[in-house]
Amino acid sequence: MMFDIFAFMRKGGGESKQVAKDRLRTVLMNDRVNMQLLEDIKYDIINVIKNYMEIDEENFSISIAQTANKATGVKTPVLFADFPIKKIYKN
Repeated sequence: MMFDIFAFMRKGGGESKQVAKDRLRTVLMNDRVNMQLLEDIKYDIINVIKNYMEIDEENFSISIAQTANKATGVKTPVLFADFPIKKIYKN
């Protein structure tokens, strides 16, 4: 006889299953919104930077991370943009 190790997950009906589905759906939607936001920010940053320098748009990367303030310990979001500069325009 084979022991069903996932049987405990099926107990109690579909309420917890629905809650898990809803949470997963929320997480996935949030990830999509964040990715679109990053793409929008990337597009805007590239367009502003183009006024001052030529950059390698193919190797442009952008990310948002959290860092803790050394004095207060409060975590704050930080935007990182990394791109090769091909040429800086003179004024």
